[in-house]
Amino acid sequence: MSGARGNMASSKWQTASGKPHQRLELWQQAMLLVKEIYAVTTGFPKEEMFGLVSQMRRAAVSIPSNIAEGAAREGDKEYSHFLSIARGSLSELDTQVQIAVMLSYIAEDHPLHGLLDRVGKLLSGFSKKLKMDVAKK
Repeated sequence: MSGARGNMASSKWQTASGKPHQRLELWQQAMLLVKEIYAVTTGFPKEEMFGLVSQMRRAAVSIPSNIAEGAAREGDKEYSHFLSIARGSLSELDTQVQIAVMLSYIAEDHPLHGLLDRVGKLLSGFSKKLKMDVAKK
């Protein structure tokens, strides 16, 4: 594996199969983000279960799912497309977290904000690297 797809790190998320997307730090951090969103939203009011909670969980799950789907595609151009979808889901989730803060469901200084930033930076960096690899071809 070469280029951006070769930028991988080990993690507790890696399974025995060692699927390439599972070795990506980006995917690992996105999975941690899902876990944190599920944990945080369990404390939301019951009336939000089918509203904000459902939307936040769906957006969070979409991020590592699209990273994995893109990694399974044959070309870097397709991969880049799925990373773009993941970036859209991350922006959606960021807005929903801001709403949750505004409604006092999440504290302004919650560690979740740092994890959102971390995933965003990793996603941006990985996307740029992948686009550079596509441009070289």
